[in-house]
Amino acid sequence: MDHGTTLTQFIIEEQRRIPGATGDFTSLLNDILTACKKIACAVNRGGLIGILGSADTENVQGETQKKLDIISNDVMINSLEWTGHLAGMASEEMDDPLSIPAMYPKGKYLILFDPLDGSSSIDVNVSVGTIFSILRCPEGVKEPKVEDFLQPGTQQVCAGYAIYGPTTMLVMTSGHGVNGFTLDRSIGEFILTHSDMKIPADTQEFAINMSNQRFWDVPIKRYVDECIEGKEGPRKKDFNMRWVASMVAEVHRILTRGGIFMYPLDSKLKAKGQTGKLRLMYEANPMSFIVEQAGGASSTGTARIMDLQPNDLHQRVPVVLGSKVEVEKVVAYHQEADKKAVA
Repeated sequence: MDHGTTLTQFIIEEQRRIPGATGDFTSLLNDILTACKKIACAVNRGGLIGILGSADTENVQGETQKKLDIISNDVMINSLEWTGHLAGMASEEMDDPLSIPAMYPKGKYLILFDPLDGSSSIDVNVSVGTIFSILRCPEGVKEPKVEDFLQPGTQQVCAGYAIYGPTTMLVMTSGHGVNGFTLDRSIGEFILTHSDMKIPADTQEFAINMSNQRFWDVPIKRYVDECIEGKEGPRKKDFNMRWVASMVAEVHRILTRGGIFMYPLDSKLKAKGQTGKLRLMYEANPMSFIVEQAGGASSTGTARIMDLQPNDLHQRVPVVLGSKVEVEKVVAYHQEADKKAVA
């Protein structure tokens, strides 16, 4: 029986189109696939083997870790550190980059990952996922330091996410469009099921945490108010609101049926001294790469996310991404607000 194009076959065929390709990148992606399969298994069996719930520890951001956060982080490290394809790794769950142990060969790539995005909702069986971003290690660097990871999103070689929902899917881009692969557990392979994914230009859905409404800046409040006003308002159409509190799930919905996702900088975050909620290196950059490759747009509200020069491994940024027309409207409202403030 022909099960279709496997992800391994897909990336090998892509590799053949690149003159001088060595196969290192293909092998690295296969190692990531193995890690995602292991995490999918742990997530699916979490309640059966007693690994749901809090680990009673905090990560570098001061957030309470779930047991599955720690397990997923360990799976990523154990699956990738020995392979010889990486010069270094960085995780949302670790303070500092992880050096490749001296006993293993080093490669030419760096990887940053959020091992289990949306884990705060894992106990209520909401879809969660793994996000990853691959960069080239700077030439001549043998022991990469923090500054070697601080590359703008435009320098990403590849970005992707696995989503652990009713089915396990892996969605990725290496700069030539976005493709989605579904895990066929009967053969243990990811099969191409969503080729050349495109974000619909026209949308009637927005996703934002409405409980923060009283803290929003004027441009965000204006945009959401107009959506809520529906056909009677300036947008002349009705909108639906969605909020899953799992970025992987939010972006996946936008990729499949359009929409806009917003986690803006608001007065509550400013009062805490924060510059945003989501992490630039582990969430915003890889998701922005995917969204842009699918024909969408991604911005802080005032700047393209992938143009930002990172200044910290755990830097936070505002995020507005999704259907291009909607993102551009939010950006325009920020520009209008800025002009009024100057005047």
